[in-house]
Amino acid sequence: MVTYYALSGYNQVSVQQRFNMEDKLIDIPDKYQIEWEGMPEFVQEPQKPFAKITVRFETEQDLQDFSKLIGQKLTPKTKSIWHPQLIRGKNAGLRYTDAT
Repeated sequence: MVTYYALSGYNQVSVQQRFNMEDKLIDIPDKYQIEWEGMPEFVQEPQKPFAKITVRFETEQDLQDFSKLIGQKLTPKTKSIWHPQLIRGKNAGLRYTDAT
């Protein structure tokens, strides 16, 4: 919200005290608030793993053997993976449209 205070020489506190007002004199909705008026609330829960483990490899060959075993590319710089492998963007082509 954009807030405007009277150009009276008073600061925010003195204007509020003088006129016994709340935080804002004039509330002007932002553009997105006008566009989304009446739309249903959308909450996307974060993807949380069921479990997390740390696996340590003694040699690079051990890392490559494990990589082949699980069918995912791993390098010494790999910090984390999803198993089974996460397909990124699998829902990227989906859109919600108006039924009319």
